[in-house]
Amino acid sequence: MIDGWEWDETLFSGSAPYYRRGRLPYAPGLAEVLAQTLGLDARGRLIDVGCGPGILALAFAHVFREVVGVDPDGGMIAEAGRRAAEAGVGGKTRWVRARAEDLPAGLGGFDVAVFGQSFHWMDRDLVAATMMTMLPPGGALVHISDLKSDTPGVAGLPHPAVPYAAMDALIKEYLGPVRRAGRGVLPHGTPGGEAEVFRRAGFLGPERHVVPAGRALERGEDDVIAWVYSMSSSAPHLFGTRRAAFENDLRRILRDASAAGRFSERPPSTEVFVWRRPPTGL
Repeated sequence: MIDGWEWDETLFSGSAPYYRRGRLPYAPGLAEVLAQTLGLDARGRLIDVGCGPGILALAFAHVFREVVGVDPDGGMIAEAGRRAAEAGVGGKTRWVRARAEDLPAGLGGFDVAVFGQSFHWMDRDLVAATMMTMLPPGGALVHISDLKSDTPGVAGLPHPAVPYAAMDALIKEYLGPVRRAGRGVLPHGTPGGEAEVFRRAGFLGPERHVVPAGRALERGEDDVIAWVYSMSSSAPHLFGTRRAAFENDLRRILRDASAAGRFSERPPSTEVFVWRRPPTGL
Protein backbone atom coordinates (compact mmCIF):
# COMPACT_ATOMS: atom_id res chain seq x y z
CA MET A 1 0.00 0.00 0.00
CA ILE A 2 0.96 3.66 -0.22
CA ASP A 3 3.15 4.63 2.74
CA GLY A 4 1.21 6.64 5.30
CA TRP A 5 -2.14 6.20 3.56
CA GLU A 6 -4.94 3.66 3.95
CA TRP A 7 -7.64 2.98 1.41
CA ASP A 8 -11.19 3.81 2.44
CA GLU A 9 -14.53 3.51 0.69
CA THR A 10 -14.89 7.27 0.14
CA LEU A 11 -11.96 7.44 -2.32
CA PHE A 12 -14.20 8.02 -5.37
CA SER A 13 -17.45 8.68 -3.51
CA GLY A 14 -19.84 10.59 -5.77
CA SER A 15 -17.48 10.54 -8.78
CA ALA A 16 -19.15 7.81 -10.84
CA PRO A 17 -21.74 10.01 -12.64
CA TYR A 18 -18.96 12.37 -13.77
CA TYR A 19 -16.29 9.89 -14.77
CA ARG A 20 -17.11 9.01 -18.34
CA ARG A 21 -18.00 12.58 -19.28
CA GLY A 22 -15.07 14.17 -17.51
CA ARG A 23 -12.13 11.90 -18.23
CA LEU A 24 -10.31 12.20 -21.53
CA PRO A 25 -10.79 9.09 -23.67
CA TYR A 26 -8.21 6.44 -24.30
CA ALA A 27 -6.79 6.37 -27.80
CA PRO A 28 -9.05 4.99 -30.53
CA GLY A 29 -7.92 1.63 -31.77
CA LEU A 30 -6.84 0.47 -28.30
CA ALA A 31 -9.09 -2.59 -28.41
CA GLU A 32 -7.79 -3.53 -31.85
CA VAL A 33 -4.17 -3.24 -30.69
CA LEU A 34 -4.92 -5.46 -27.71
CA ALA A 35 -6.78 -8.00 -29.85
CA GLN A 36 -3.92 -8.20 -32.35
CA THR A 37 -1.20 -8.34 -29.70
CA LEU A 38 -2.90 -11.09 -27.69
CA GLY A 39 -4.50 -12.96 -30.59
CA LEU A 40 -7.98 -12.54 -29.13
CA ASP A 41 -10.79 -14.46 -30.82
CA ALA A 42 -13.83 -13.52 -28.70
CA ARG A 43 -13.61 -16.78 -26.75
CA GLY A 44 -11.59 -15.75 -23.70
CA ARG A 45 -12.43 -14.25 -20.30
CA LEU A 46 -11.29 -10.78 -19.21
CA ILE A 47 -11.12 -9.34 -15.71
CA ASP A 48 -10.88 -5.54 -15.41
CA VAL A 49 -9.47 -4.83 -11.95
CA GLY A 50 -10.46 -1.40 -10.64
CA CYS A 51 -12.89 -1.08 -13.54
CA GLY A 52 -14.56 2.17 -12.47
CA PRO A 53 -17.64 2.76 -14.65
CA GLY A 54 -16.52 0.10 -17.11
CA ILE A 55 -14.76 2.24 -19.70
CA LEU A 56 -12.11 -0.33 -20.64
CA ALA A 57 -14.22 -3.41 -19.93
CA LEU A 58 -16.93 -2.21 -22.30
CA ALA A 59 -14.41 -1.16 -24.94
CA PHE A 60 -13.00 -4.71 -24.92
CA ALA A 61 -16.29 -6.61 -24.58
CA HIS A 62 -16.50 -7.46 -28.28
CA VAL A 63 -13.17 -9.32 -28.26
CA PHE A 64 -13.98 -11.56 -25.26
CA ARG A 65 -16.62 -14.16 -24.49
CA GLU A 66 -17.08 -12.84 -20.97
CA VAL A 67 -15.97 -9.69 -19.17
CA VAL A 68 -15.91 -9.24 -15.40
CA GLY A 69 -15.35 -5.80 -13.89
CA VAL A 70 -14.29 -5.46 -10.26
CA ASP A 71 -14.34 -2.23 -8.29
CA PRO A 72 -14.84 -1.36 -4.61
CA ASP A 73 -17.04 1.66 -5.30
CA GLY A 74 -20.75 0.87 -5.48
CA GLY A 75 -21.50 3.91 -7.60
CA MET A 76 -18.93 2.85 -10.19
CA ILE A 77 -20.32 -0.69 -10.34
CA ALA A 78 -23.88 0.61 -10.79
CA GLU A 79 -22.77 2.97 -13.54
CA ALA A 80 -20.89 0.18 -15.32
CA GLY A 81 -23.95 -2.06 -15.24
CA ARG A 82 -26.12 0.70 -16.63
CA ARG A 83 -23.67 1.41 -19.43
CA ALA A 84 -23.40 -2.27 -20.29
CA ALA A 85 -27.16 -2.53 -20.63
CA GLU A 86 -27.23 0.54 -22.87
CA ALA A 87 -24.49 -0.97 -25.05
CA GLY A 88 -26.39 -4.27 -25.36
CA VAL A 89 -23.68 -6.35 -23.70
CA GLY A 90 -25.34 -6.91 -20.34
CA GLY A 91 -25.50 -10.65 -21.01
CA LYS A 92 -21.74 -11.08 -21.38
CA THR A 93 -20.62 -8.69 -18.63
CA ARG A 94 -20.61 -9.03 -14.87
CA TRP A 95 -19.90 -6.31 -12.31
CA VAL A 96 -18.58 -7.21 -8.88
CA ARG A 97 -18.19 -4.82 -5.99
CA ALA A 98 -14.96 -5.91 -4.31
CA ARG A 99 -11.47 -4.74 -3.60
CA ALA A 100 -8.66 -6.18 -5.68
CA GLU A 101 -7.14 -7.42 -2.44
CA ASP A 102 -10.19 -9.67 -1.96
CA LEU A 103 -9.65 -11.57 -5.22
CA PRO A 104 -10.02 -14.26 -6.48
CA ALA A 105 -13.41 -14.01 -4.73
CA GLY A 106 -14.67 -17.16 -6.43
CA LEU A 107 -14.53 -15.59 -9.89
CA GLY A 108 -12.47 -18.35 -11.46
CA GLY A 109 -9.67 -18.05 -13.98
CA PHE A 110 -9.18 -15.49 -16.75
CA ASP A 111 -7.18 -15.32 -19.95
CA VAL A 112 -6.40 -11.61 -19.56
CA ALA A 113 -6.34 -9.20 -16.62
CA VAL A 114 -6.35 -5.48 -17.28
CA PHE A 115 -5.55 -2.55 -15.01
CA GLY A 116 -6.52 0.86 -16.37
CA GLN A 117 -4.83 3.52 -14.22
CA SER A 118 -5.98 1.68 -11.10
CA PHE A 119 -3.03 -0.42 -9.92
CA HIS A 120 -1.43 2.38 -7.86
CA TRP A 121 -4.39 2.35 -5.41
CA MET A 122 -3.86 -1.30 -4.48
CA ASP A 123 -1.63 -3.45 -2.31
CA ARG A 124 0.37 -3.99 -5.44
CA ASP A 125 2.55 -6.94 -4.45
CA LEU A 126 -0.44 -8.84 -3.07
CA VAL A 127 -2.60 -8.14 -6.14
CA ALA A 128 0.17 -8.99 -8.62
CA ALA A 129 0.77 -12.30 -6.82
CA THR A 130 -2.97 -13.04 -6.93
CA MET A 131 -3.08 -12.38 -10.67
CA MET A 132 -0.44 -15.08 -11.14
CA THR A 133 -2.92 -17.57 -9.67
CA MET A 134 -5.87 -16.35 -11.76
CA LEU A 135 -4.17 -16.39 -15.17
CA PRO A 136 -3.17 -19.55 -17.07
CA PRO A 137 0.44 -20.20 -18.12
CA GLY A 138 1.12 -17.64 -20.85
CA GLY A 139 -1.85 -15.52 -19.76
CA ALA A 140 -1.55 -11.76 -20.04
CA LEU A 141 -1.65 -8.96 -17.49
CA VAL A 142 -2.14 -5.63 -19.26
CA HIS A 143 -1.31 -2.30 -17.63
CA ILE A 144 -2.86 0.68 -19.45
CA SER A 145 -2.41 4.39 -18.82
CA ASP A 146 -2.17 7.75 -20.48
CA LEU A 147 1.28 8.35 -21.92
CA LYS A 148 2.75 10.56 -19.19
CA SER A 149 5.37 12.12 -21.47
CA ASP A 150 2.66 13.22 -23.91
CA THR A 151 1.71 16.85 -23.18
CA PRO A 152 -0.12 18.00 -26.30
CA GLY A 153 -0.90 21.69 -26.59
CA VAL A 154 -3.80 23.46 -28.24
CA ALA A 155 -1.97 25.68 -30.73
CA GLY A 156 -4.05 26.09 -33.85
CA LEU A 157 -7.25 24.81 -32.28
CA PRO A 158 -10.44 26.89 -32.30
CA HIS A 159 -10.98 27.33 -28.55
CA PRO A 160 -8.85 28.23 -25.50
CA ALA A 161 -7.09 25.61 -23.41
CA VAL A 162 -8.64 24.29 -20.22
CA PRO A 163 -7.20 26.48 -17.39
CA TYR A 164 -5.82 23.59 -15.35
CA ALA A 165 -3.37 25.69 -13.32
CA ALA A 166 -6.07 28.08 -12.13
CA MET A 167 -8.40 25.17 -11.40
CA ASP A 168 -5.71 23.42 -9.35
CA ALA A 169 -5.11 26.58 -7.35
CA LEU A 170 -8.83 26.84 -6.61
CA ILE A 171 -9.03 23.21 -5.48
CA LYS A 172 -6.12 23.81 -3.10
CA GLU A 173 -7.83 26.94 -1.79
CA TYR A 174 -10.86 24.84 -0.82
CA LEU A 175 -9.25 21.50 0.11
CA GLY A 176 -5.77 22.48 1.25
CA PRO A 177 -2.35 22.29 -0.37
CA VAL A 178 -1.84 18.53 0.09
CA ARG A 179 -3.55 16.14 -2.32
CA ARG A 180 -6.65 14.58 -0.80
CA ALA A 181 -7.54 10.91 -1.21
CA GLY A 182 -10.58 9.57 0.60
CA ARG A 183 -10.23 10.39 4.29
CA GLY A 184 -6.47 10.72 3.97
CA VAL A 185 -3.89 12.73 2.06
CA LEU A 186 -1.10 11.89 -0.37
CA PRO A 187 1.77 14.30 0.24
CA HIS A 188 3.98 12.35 -2.18
CA GLY A 189 1.33 11.32 -4.69
CA THR A 190 0.74 7.75 -5.84
CA PRO A 191 3.60 5.29 -6.43
CA GLY A 192 5.15 4.31 -9.74
CA GLY A 193 7.58 1.51 -10.48
CA GLU A 194 4.94 -0.98 -11.59
CA ALA A 195 7.52 -2.91 -13.61
CA GLU A 196 9.43 -3.98 -10.51
CA VAL A 197 6.22 -5.10 -8.82
CA PHE A 198 5.23 -7.30 -11.76
CA ARG A 199 8.73 -8.75 -12.03
CA ARG A 200 8.78 -9.59 -8.33
CA ALA A 201 5.51 -11.47 -8.82
CA GLY A 202 7.15 -13.54 -11.59
CA PHE A 203 5.66 -11.96 -14.71
CA LEU A 204 7.71 -11.86 -17.90
CA GLY A 205 8.03 -8.79 -20.11
CA PRO A 206 6.90 -6.25 -20.75
CA GLU A 207 5.88 -5.76 -24.33
CA ARG A 208 5.20 -2.03 -24.79
CA HIS A 209 2.79 -0.40 -27.22
CA VAL A 210 1.86 3.24 -27.69
CA VAL A 211 -1.52 3.80 -29.32
CA PRO A 212 -1.65 7.26 -30.95
CA ALA A 213 -4.09 9.79 -29.56
CA GLY A 214 -7.33 10.56 -31.30
CA ARG A 215 -8.54 13.85 -32.67
CA ALA A 216 -8.67 17.04 -30.64
CA LEU A 217 -11.79 17.46 -28.54
CA GLU A 218 -14.16 20.33 -27.93
CA ARG A 219 -15.02 20.47 -24.24
CA GLY A 220 -17.84 22.42 -22.64
CA GLU A 221 -17.92 24.00 -19.21
CA ASP A 222 -19.85 21.06 -17.74
CA ASP A 223 -17.37 18.60 -19.26
CA VAL A 224 -14.51 20.31 -17.46
CA ILE A 225 -16.44 20.39 -14.18
CA ALA A 226 -17.12 16.68 -14.63
CA TRP A 227 -13.36 16.14 -14.97
CA VAL A 228 -12.80 17.86 -11.62
CA TYR A 229 -15.40 15.73 -9.85
CA SER A 230 -14.12 12.53 -11.50
CA MET A 231 -10.79 12.84 -9.69
CA SER A 232 -10.18 11.25 -6.30
CA SER A 233 -8.37 14.42 -5.23
CA SER A 234 -11.45 16.56 -5.88
CA ALA A 235 -14.32 14.10 -5.53
CA PRO A 236 -17.65 15.79 -4.77
CA HIS A 237 -17.87 14.69 -1.13
CA LEU A 238 -14.59 16.39 -0.23
CA PHE A 239 -16.15 19.85 -0.57
CA GLY A 240 -18.92 19.16 1.93
CA THR A 241 -21.17 22.17 2.51
CA ARG A 242 -18.83 24.35 0.42
CA ARG A 243 -19.47 22.47 -2.82
CA ALA A 244 -21.91 25.03 -4.26
CA ALA A 245 -19.50 27.88 -3.51
CA PHE A 246 -16.63 25.93 -5.05
CA GLU A 247 -18.58 25.22 -8.22
CA ASN A 248 -19.59 28.88 -8.56
CA ASP A 249 -15.94 29.90 -8.28
CA LEU A 250 -14.92 27.18 -10.72
CA ARG A 251 -17.44 28.35 -13.31
CA ARG A 252 -16.13 31.89 -12.90
CA ILE A 253 -12.61 30.71 -13.71
CA LEU A 254 -13.85 28.81 -16.75
CA ARG A 255 -15.81 31.77 -18.08
CA ASP A 256 -12.83 34.05 -17.60
CA ALA A 257 -10.79 31.63 -19.69
CA SER A 258 -13.45 31.23 -22.39
CA ALA A 259 -16.38 33.60 -22.64
CA ALA A 260 -18.13 31.13 -24.93
CA GLY A 261 -17.67 28.31 -22.44
CA ARG A 262 -15.88 26.15 -25.02
CA PHE A 263 -12.41 24.67 -24.75
CA SER A 264 -10.11 22.70 -27.04
CA GLU A 265 -8.06 19.79 -25.77
CA ARG A 266 -5.84 17.17 -27.36
CA PRO A 267 -6.02 13.87 -25.47
CA PRO A 268 -2.77 12.02 -24.75
CA SER A 269 -1.71 8.83 -26.45
CA THR A 270 -2.28 5.57 -24.58
CA GLU A 271 0.58 3.47 -23.23
CA VAL A 272 0.13 -0.30 -22.95
CA PHE A 273 2.41 -2.75 -21.16
CA VAL A 274 1.73 -6.46 -21.66
CA TRP A 275 3.13 -8.86 -19.06
CA ARG A 276 2.90 -12.64 -19.28
CA ARG A 277 2.63 -15.41 -16.76
CA PRO A 278 5.48 -17.76 -17.64
CA PRO A 279 4.53 -20.76 -19.79
CA THR A 280 4.51 -24.16 -18.14
CA GLY A 281 8.01 -25.50 -17.62
CA LEU A 282 9.77 -22.15 -17.15
